[in-house]
Amino acid sequence: MTETTETVEKPAIKTEASHKTIWGDKVISHGYTAVPNVMIRSQHRLGVNQTQMMILIQLLSYWFDKERVPFPSKKELADRLGLRPKTIQDNMKALETAGFVRREQIKTSYGDWGSNRYHLDGLVKRIKALEPDYEAEKEARKQAREAVELPKGKRQSAKK
Repeated sequence: MTETTETVEKPAIKTEASHKTIWGDKVISHGYTAVPNVMIRSQHRLGVNQTQMMILIQLLSYWFDKERVPFPSKKELADRLGLRPKTIQDNMKALETAGFVRREQIKTSYGDWGSNRYHLDGLVKRIKALEPDYEAEKEARKQAREAVELPKGKRQSAKK
């Protein structure tokens, strides 16, 4: 008796992005901010407090284009977070000192000082520098799972 193996192709299923299925189109239509999990998981490691983390996330919510840095006013950030502008100013200074944010003062067409532009290159650089640690942790979890789930002859360690 000859055994025949037939491969059945599954039809491509177009699935909606998970954030849309969770929040729905109406909520997402008002905007969506991508915050890397590496940033969220590394808050303590980055040395930022809760207020500073929320300021960074707020700045990310204004950053739609890599070439156009965010420029909300301190008052706008304070209103969004329910804080005083002075609290925003103090924490923004700490974020600058830590190298996460670089502030650029903007002059209006009348010569007055307007909102600041906030460059987040330092934050991006720090998050990218942490990524290899998370990749190593992910690989270690995969190997631990394989060591438990797979028969000895099929484990990665047996192939090496």
